[in-house]
Amino acid sequence: MDNRRLLLVFIFCFSLVMLWDAWQKKNHPPAAALPAADLSIPVPQAKPAGTVAAAATPAAIPTSVAEKGDIVKVKTDLFVAEISALGGDVVGLELGNYKATEDKSKNFSLFDKAHRYAAQSGLIGEGLPNHKTLYKVVGGQRELVAGNDKVQLRLEAPMVDGVKVTKVFTFTPGSYLMNVAYEIDNGSQKEFVAHAYYQLQRDTVKPAGESRMVSTFTGPAVYTERDKFQKITFDDIAEGKAKFNDKADNGWMAMVQHYFVSAWIPQETVEREFYVRKLDANANAPITAGVIVPVKSVAPGAKLTHEVSLYAGPQIQSMLEQLAKPAAEGGVGAEGLPLVVDYGMLTIIAAPIFWCLQAIHKLVGNWGWAIVLLTVGIKAIFFPLSAASYKSMARMRALGPRLQALKERCGDDRQKLNVEMMNLYKTEKINPLGGCLPILVQIPVFIALYWALLGAVEMRDAPWILWIKDLSSMDPYYVLPVIMVVTMLVQTKLNPTPPDPIQAKVTMFMPFIFGAMFFFFPSGLVLYWVVNNLLSIGQQWQITRMIDAGGADKGNGAKGGKGGRSAANDAKA
Repeated sequence: MDNRRLLLVFIFCFSLVMLWDAWQKKNHPPAAALPAADLSIPVPQAKPAGTVAAAATPAAIPTSVAEKGDIVKVKTDLFVAEISALGGDVVGLELGNYKATEDKSKNFSLFDKAHRYAAQSGLIGEGLPNHKTLYKVVGGQRELVAGNDKVQLRLEAPMVDGVKVTKVFTFTPGSYLMNVAYEIDNGSQKEFVAHAYYQLQRDTVKPAGESRMVSTFTGPAVYTERDKFQKITFDDIAEGKAKFNDKADNGWMAMVQHYFVSAWIPQETVEREFYVRKLDANANAPITAGVIVPVKSVAPGAKLTHEVSLYAGPQIQSMLEQLAKPAAEGGVGAEGLPLVVDYGMLTIIAAPIFWCLQAIHKLVGNWGWAIVLLTVGIKAIFFPLSAASYKSMARMRALGPRLQALKERCGDDRQKLNVEMMNLYKTEKINPLGGCLPILVQIPVFIALYWALLGAVEMRDAPWILWIKDLSSMDPYYVLPVIMVVTMLVQTKLNPTPPDPIQAKVTMFMPFIFGAMFFFFPSGLVLYWVVNNLLSIGQQWQITRMIDAGGADKGNGAKGGKGGRSAANDAKA
């Protein structure tokens, strides 16, 4: 079998793996201005036996009030949260440590009006406060100052039939976790029984600035111990094909996008219902993804606090792993939450690779140099396999003139040519697959490294040197992609030329095809490929030089002997 054919198959397959999501996704049109959606309240399948409130559902809030809606800003050391008095929704979240994707003079906002992205919650029951209720904002501190262990925002709902409900947000330093609690004071003569819902609303348009060449998942995700981590696509929701386990006594519901995530995390082990749905039939209508949990009954004259955690922030592995721990160990029991960092099918390899990258970063303090050193380390580990591959390629390159002579002698007789080539490989003790098999072993590691770099929020806004100010964005001057094309051309020259002219032309075009794709890739990924190519060129050049020198010495020492007779026979042939 022709060694070059296998190599070309590998290159094309690797391209498909990297770009599969980008080619299969449909391009969504930009969001159009739509009238406010009629947001319905979710209804649990297991309805409570009854509630104390017999009053009608709160009247719709006048548009003028809703548009004005008091927006309360709460500032912590990591973000500024905007919470609306209408429903107590989190309608804005400006992350102070991350810049906006397109305008670097502004901070990144996770919840925003552009995507109608908000975290909503409420109680289910006639007359109980939900995300349509207009709350009264209770005065108090709005900024988490040094020395304080928390800051709270209290919102009071209108009292109905003696039941007083207060929605309380609690923020702590150094954390993207918000505690959302309902303080229920049952001043009625009846037992209070209800459910609470916690949902994330968002349109189906992908975040601005995301490269079409590097497609990542945006949409809801649910986790339960039984079914583990499940992504739910916007298309499946719109078509009514979304499938997931809607009942469990554990798990959480999240909204995932590249680098960031928001997730409602009920901490108690209680029966809960998960749901996703589109709010109307409009193409750009928002979807809601949430979880319904029962509230413990409250006897007349008693009080109860019902709490759920909301994580909204970057996909930092160390933070997500801490949240996954049980409460006794300082977490919130969000098992599986680190899985929102998308490493593709090779998570088992990508996760330890990223751990190594983090360890190197702690030593050098720069993510760009950490990528360089990690690539050198991986190259060193695979040095024996690479050396075997390059030795095989070098021997094949040395056989080039003799293979060309065989081709001229056999003409169009492909069967005879293949037989003669295999006899030549056998005589020279060369395995035609020797150049590809060692490379195939390394493919999973290199693909895993690709996904590890693509999914790491630590690359966002991380500078390397000179003009590279953000390793998650493409090279603004295309320097790295050009260098990558040049290194691939050099590698092509070092490899044996395919005997088939068509294959030879395709091989020469491959660097330019790859270069065109990598022009739009994040510079951190291109840096990895450039370093890998440079190391490969150095190793391949040295091995090829040694093989060529050894062949020349052998030829000089065999004049008039067996080697001379072989050369003479080839000349006659």
